[in-house]
Amino acid sequence: MSTSQASHKEPSRKKIQAIRGMNDLLPAQSALWQYVEGHVQTLMKRYGYAEIRTPIIEQTALFKRSIGEVTDIVEKEMYTFEDRNGDSLTLRPEGTASCVRAAMEHGLLHNQTQRLWYQGPMFRHERPQKGRYRQFHQVGVEAFGLEGPDIDAETILLSARLWKALGLYEHVTLELNSLGSSQARAAYRDTLVAYFEQHYALLDEDSRRRLISNPMRILDSKNPAMAEMLDAAPRLMDHLDDASHAHFEQLCAMLDAAGIGYVINPRLVRGLDYYGRTVFEWTTTALGSQGTVCAGGRYDGLVEQLGGKPTPAVGFALGIERLVLLLETLELVPDTARGELDVYLLPMDDSANAAALLLGERLREALPALRAQVHCGGGSFKSRMKKADRSGARLALLLGEDELAERSVTLKFLREEREQQRHRQAELAETLTSLLEGDPVA
Repeated sequence: MSTSQASHKEPSRKKIQAIRGMNDLLPAQSALWQYVEGHVQTLMKRYGYAEIRTPIIEQTALFKRSIGEVTDIVEKEMYTFEDRNGDSLTLRPEGTASCVRAAMEHGLLHNQTQRLWYQGPMFRHERPQKGRYRQFHQVGVEAFGLEGPDIDAETILLSARLWKALGLYEHVTLELNSLGSSQARAAYRDTLVAYFEQHYALLDEDSRRRLISNPMRILDSKNPAMAEMLDAAPRLMDHLDDASHAHFEQLCAMLDAAGIGYVINPRLVRGLDYYGRTVFEWTTTALGSQGTVCAGGRYDGLVEQLGGKPTPAVGFALGIERLVLLLETLELVPDTARGELDVYLLPMDDSANAAALLLGERLREALPALRAQVHCGGGSFKSRMKKADRSGARLALLLGEDELAERSVTLKFLREEREQQRHRQAELAETLTSLLEGDPVA
């Protein structure tokens, strides 16, 4: 090869892969996600919550003003960049601030209450680990304009009903605390700082930094070397103002009446600056260190903090990745959430292709929930049967010369040791309903 020929060789191209911590959701996984999201959507309708969808990019100032500039999220984890106009923009790290911004911008909070929910991707630049990624997906619930403990209780009851629907209720624990009013927290902050200064030698590097910027976050430390010292720290619950104390007692009474068990955790403070009064988490021991499945609380000052009128608010967020991981870990994924087909319509040779397509359409018309796939692409009968088996379908419907002549179909069980059956096409919908009873087709 000459030098001139070599210079015109196509340069080698490095394979492009997904960004670390931002994962593809493959077809084998998406069915389980749809199962979870379907339960969420149904539940939100039952409780009268309306869906809101916001952009994934917002002005950086929105998150600095709402989350707090000295939080880990703002300091270390946000994906922030300048656009061509020089404006600072950020991929949303959480959903509450965007929901509040949208509600204010479109007048949804003016002399009215709102119950809103959303779902979608969020972004944080942190070390990826199982169930915790740089692009992750959350479901969020936000209620505005209601200040009593009843809406706090309903929010928790809503989340509890989701766990029951997914079979998770016995595997999660509700943890509760109250952060009181901003004035109570300010007084408590001084008491807490004095305590930590007495035990300064026991604080790790991260806690020493937080001692100046956000001392309450030290209580949330998972460092086992600090556990005994943190357990003995002054409790915010002992410094609550009277109104917050009454609010918390009424909330607990409502949960007691509803039969919802809980644990009061005085170290539960949450990681975002906008929380006040009620805070809660649903936790599990089934996922190791990634134990929080859902978290939320009351944030009465956030709307005013972002330039609106004082508006009471409460909400929560749950991570879909972690919820899916919990279902898989506990082996609570039902067959209906695996995305498997009910039937595979198989023309035994090309002469039956058109008849198989038409039969598939008639079955879908008669049975709207039927999960059916028609074989396309030809091939030998042996190769067609292999594709039917690999499809995951429970039943294969075979159409050959005899079946076409008789307007019948041969039914082959792919997952059970049962004899083949011949059925008239006119009665097939009723037959399938009986055979697949208990599944969506029934």
